[in-house]
Amino acid sequence: MAQIEYKELLDAGVHFGHLTRKWDPRMAPYIFMEKNGIHIIDLNKTQAALEEASNALKGIVRSGRKVLFVATKKQAQEIVSEEARRLKMPYVTDRWQGGMLTNFATIRKSLKKMQTLEKMLKDEETVKSIAKRERLTKSRDKEKLERVLGGIADLTRLPAALFVVDVKREHIAVAEAHRLGIPVFAMCDTNSNPEEVDFAIPANDDAYKSISLITLAIGKAIEEGLTERKQDKDDQRVQEEEEAKRQSDMAQAKSEGEDQPVAVSSPAAVAEGEQEA
Repeated sequence: MAQIEYKELLDAGVHFGHLTRKWDPRMAPYIFMEKNGIHIIDLNKTQAALEEASNALKGIVRSGRKVLFVATKKQAQEIVSEEARRLKMPYVTDRWQGGMLTNFATIRKSLKKMQTLEKMLKDEETVKSIAKRERLTKSRDKEKLERVLGGIADLTRLPAALFVVDVKREHIAVAEAHRLGIPVFAMCDTNSNPEEVDFAIPANDDAYKSISLITLAIGKAIEEGLTERKQDKDDQRVQEEEEAKRQSDMAQAKSEGEDQPVAVSSPAAVAEGEQEA
């Protein structure tokens, strides 16, 4: 993976933290200095953390598992949802519904209800047969479910990891992931607690440019993991085809050998051979 340049991080304002009075002391190892009452994040630490997180995520995706993107703050919703859709990964950008991970069975029921409503409202005959008021109620229910759960509609099992933009804002999601042993990758500003996540990426989690740069970097790592997984599957398929062909050739050769007539010597020839000996 191509590492993000120091200048790119600088231009995106990744180094700007919060006011010094709002800091979390546990972020001290990632803070470079204080300037004009604002903490400045050490971008060398950001680069190192981002590379480590990217390599770990690439490995997770290469094994065929999903990464759930979580970002409900306004400035992060668009970029995160677009990147998740591009990668065909699940995402939550409206609001985190309590129990989305720890009570996943109930969430699956809600998803099934959403799909049923969608199918019902697409059927013209069914739509005509129900009252206008009921149709309006069902449409509203479907829209509400799509807004909250639309991003995880294709999630059939728990994700293998979470990518979170703001640890403090998404504390419920982080807590649920910890309870289930799901690793959390997160952007941590100077007012966050990096100890709450498995892979902390020190960065400004308020500025759109900063969120965009880090999210796209994570997306690129996931994309590389998907490409490598596809290559692995192609290689495996070729290997299986070669093995099947080899087995087929061996079976054919064996069959042809069994069909060859075996020469049987006559008794006179055997006797003559014995005399010569």
